[in-house]
Amino acid sequence: MTVPPALQDKDHEVSWSKLFDPDPSNWSWGNKTDTIAGTEDPNDGRGIYLCGYIDVPLDYHDESDTRITRLAVTKFQVSGLARVDGSSTPGAGNKSERTLVLEPGGPGGSGTRMVWSSGEELTERFTDQKFDALGWDPRGVNASQPAISCFPYDADRDRWSALTGVFREVSSDPEQQLRITDAMNNATFHACWKKYGDLGRYFTTALVARDLEEIRKALGEDELTGYLVSYGTGIGQTYAAMFGDSVGRLILDGTEYVRDHRLLGGFGWTALDNVTNAWNDGFLGECINAGPEHCALAKSHGGKPVDLAELRARTENLVTSLIRAPVPGYTETSGPSLVTYSGIVSAIYSSLYNAKSWPALAEMLYELEAGNSTLAAAFLERLVWEYDPTRPQLPSPRPSTDELTFLVICGDGYDAPLPPEGLAWWSSLWANMTEKSWISGNSRFANVFPCRHFTTYWPDVAEVYRGDLNTTLKHPVLLIAETYDPATPLRNGRRLAAEMGKNARLIAHHGYGHSSRDRSNCTDSIAKAYILNGTVPEEQETACYANEKPYPYGVKGNGTATVVAAAATRQDPIEAWEEHVQELAKWQHGLLLKG
Repeated sequence: MTVPPALQDKDHEVSWSKLFDPDPSNWSWGNKTDTIAGTEDPNDGRGIYLCGYIDVPLDYHDESDTRITRLAVTKFQVSGLARVDGSSTPGAGNKSERTLVLEPGGPGGSGTRMVWSSGEELTERFTDQKFDALGWDPRGVNASQPAISCFPYDADRDRWSALTGVFREVSSDPEQQLRITDAMNNATFHACWKKYGDLGRYFTTALVARDLEEIRKALGEDELTGYLVSYGTGIGQTYAAMFGDSVGRLILDGTEYVRDHRLLGGFGWTALDNVTNAWNDGFLGECINAGPEHCALAKSHGGKPVDLAELRARTENLVTSLIRAPVPGYTETSGPSLVTYSGIVSAIYSSLYNAKSWPALAEMLYELEAGNSTLAAAFLERLVWEYDPTRPQLPSPRPSTDELTFLVICGDGYDAPLPPEGLAWWSSLWANMTEKSWISGNSRFANVFPCRHFTTYWPDVAEVYRGDLNTTLKHPVLLIAETYDPATPLRNGRRLAAEMGKNARLIAHHGYGHSSRDRSNCTDSIAKAYILNGTVPEEQETACYANEKPYPYGVKGNGTATVVAAAATRQDPIEAWEEHVQELAKWQHGLLLKG
C-alpha cells in the first residue's frame, strides 16, 4: 500500500496496523514514493507515518555484555515523504527542526500506538504541525524486543487473575486471599525468571531514561523536546536529573513524584489522594449540577429533586450491595456473566481517568439500580479480560502490560527493605489502602504486592537513580498537574516543582480525569508557547481551567453556561464506553483494565 489511508478514514488505526510488520528486521524508514507523480498525488504535502527501530545496550555499564534491546519507534513526519519526481510542497520529506517525543505512561504504555492514534492531533495541539512527533515502545513493551509475556496465552493470565484479583471487601477471608495472591505472584515471577533469566533486572526507569537519551542522539538534536504523560513523567524526571544539559522543551503531564517509587509499595499508596474527591465532587457533584436531562443518575425517584447527599447514599448502597449479591448478566458475545462489586468498582475507577465516559457510566449505574443489568454486563465485558476470542491466535504470546508493570515498579524500588513482619505488613497495607480509597485501593495494591518476591529472582538491578531532582537544567521543564486526577495527585506536581525550583514551572490544571485530557485553552496556550518558543510563565505556578464541564450541558471556558439539548448530545452508552476502553488500552494504564 503506497498511499496511506485517507484522513477521513474512520478506521485509520486499523488501516495502519494492517501495514505493520511485526518483524523489526524488515522495517525501514522509507524515503520516497515513486508510483504517483508529485503533481498528481492528492496526498502530496500531507504528513506520513514512518516505522523503524533503534538498538541500544541492554546494560550501559557492562561493556562485556554485548546484548541489546531493540526499541520500536514510529514517527509522524509533518512534511510527508520526499519524491523522486518533485513536489508542490517546499521541504517535502525533510525532518522538522525539532521532534516532539511522546510517551503515554504505564508502565507498559506504547509510544508507537500513541503516535498512530494521537500523533497528528498532538503535533497540531502543541506545535501547529511544525514539529514531527515520535513515539517509542520502552524496553519490554509491545513491539520492542525482547517484549515481556510470562504466560503462554492471555486466557491463562485471565484464569489466574480471576482467582487472585478478589477485592478485599468481597473476600470472606482476606488473609487467605492474601496468601493465594502472594503464591501466584511468586509463581508469576518464577515463570518470568524461567523464560527470561536475568533480563528482569534491566527494565528500571533509569535505563529507560538512558534509552531516551540514545533516541535524542539518533535524532541528531542537541536538546530533547517531549510530551511525556503519567508514568512517562517519571521517565522525564529521571532523564532531567541524569541528563540536565540535554533537556530542551519538556512537558510532563499528569505528574508523578519519583521519590515515592523508591519506597516499598510507594507506587501504590502515594497515588490515592484525589480519587474519592474525583468521585464525590466530580462524577456525582457534576451530575447533580447537570441535572436529569444530562445525567441519568440525577433523575428523581418519587418526584423530589435529587441532591448530592442522596445520590452519594444511593450509589454507595448500589455498589456495596454487590459485595454479597452479584447480579446475573448476559451479552450476545459472551453469554452468561456476573456483575460483581470488583467489576463495577474497576469500571468506576477507569471512568475517573476520562470524564467523557461519565454520562455513559451514569446511565449504566441508573439502569443497574433499576434492576436492568444489560449495560453493566456489556461494560464489564469490555473492561476486564485480556483474552479476546475474536482475535487470531499468534504463534508467540502477546506482550503483556501486567508482568512488565511489575518488573518496572519492583525494579525501581528493589532496595527498599522488606518488612520483618512479612505478610502481616502487606495485609495492613492492603487494609489501609482500601480504607483510604474503596475505588482505587485494591487496584493500586495489586500493582505493588508482587514486589515482595522480586529480589528472590533478581537480587539487584542494573541501575536505579537515587539522586536529587534539582539538577540545573539547560531549560526549565513544564509540569502539568490536575486538581482531580485519580492517579497522579496535584500534590505530586507541587512537591516536584518545589524541589526543582527555577528549573520548573507548574500548571495547576483545574479539571477532571487523568492528565490534561480535560482540555483547557489556557493550558494548551502555555504548552504551545513553550514547545514552539521556549516561553514559560513568570510565576512558578499558574492556574488553568478546563473548557467544559464533564456532562454535556456545557459551561465553556469563558465561564458562561451553554445549555445543549440532551437529545442532540447523547451518545449510545455502549459505543461511548467502547471508546473509553479503547483509549485506556492505547494509553496502557497498567493494571487499570483488570477487575
